[in-house]
Amino acid sequence: MISLEGVSSIRKTHDMLPIHSKPKPWNPSNAPNPPTFKKILPLKISNTWNENKEANESKAGRIKRLVLTNEGRTKLNTFPDREFYAYPRFVTHVDDGFIATLTDLYRKRLKPGSEILDLMSSWISHLPNEVVYKRVVGHGLNAQELARNSRMDYFFVKDLNQDQKLEIEDSSFDAVLCTVSVQYLQQPEKAFAEVFRVLRPGGVFIVSFSNRLFYEKAINAWRDGTAYSRVQLVLQYFQCIEGFTQPEVIRKLPSAGNSQDDKSPFSWFMKWLGLFSGSDPFYAVIAYKNFKPVYD
Repeated sequence: MISLEGVSSIRKTHDMLPIHSKPKPWNPSNAPNPPTFKKILPLKISNTWNENKEANESKAGRIKRLVLTNEGRTKLNTFPDREFYAYPRFVTHVDDGFIATLTDLYRKRLKPGSEILDLMSSWISHLPNEVVYKRVVGHGLNAQELARNSRMDYFFVKDLNQDQKLEIEDSSFDAVLCTVSVQYLQQPEKAFAEVFRVLRPGGVFIVSFSNRLFYEKAINAWRDGTAYSRVQLVLQYFQCIEGFTQPEVIRKLPSAGNSQDDKSPFSWFMKWLGLFSGSDPFYAVIAYKNFKPVYD
């Protein structure tokens, strides 16, 4: 297992780019010494209390059941996601109302000084500008978009549908975020288990989404679902992992007065695809690793 501090010195392997540090671009000539690895032998204590404790801890983070069928994981566009996201898209995929609600949620749930992993991210993370975090690490599929993100200290590129393993130490982050991207995960059970692993005890995982999507890249279970069924799907992703707290759902739906009056077939079809609407509905599903902290 490699610490994040040493990740920037790793050369490119397989389909994952090295984590980039914006203050110091990657250059082999000025790269720090590679990390050293120590083999630590576990100490075996043979008593019932410790054995029970170890058994319970070993269950934490395991996948209790699969949520999706094989058919539910399929996509209309079967080409690799890296090809679909090869060109940068410097756009926001949700409206200002959604972004304001999400930023306010982060303001309330993410403590200053936290270490944050922003999964499946892009050129903007929607974190509150006035809050200082210890470290923000970003992940996505387009290096140009991630390099533009001013809140990220580091980033790495990886296709989570090809390989869900994160080259990150256990218990490295206080929070993990996934914004308007959960609908593209084909192995959400494994991805959520990895999130559990890299979170510190009491760490929070915030998954937010709306009704917008790249239709051909969303999984079948999401495409064919309703707003209610999509929320239930994310709830099940959390519940299938041993150790997450009971998920909390936050909804903010557009009022009738904010909806557009255009009822033409074209408008209805575009709204159904999530390409535009009077106002984007906001959904967030939130859970914690092991327990929900109580702050003063």
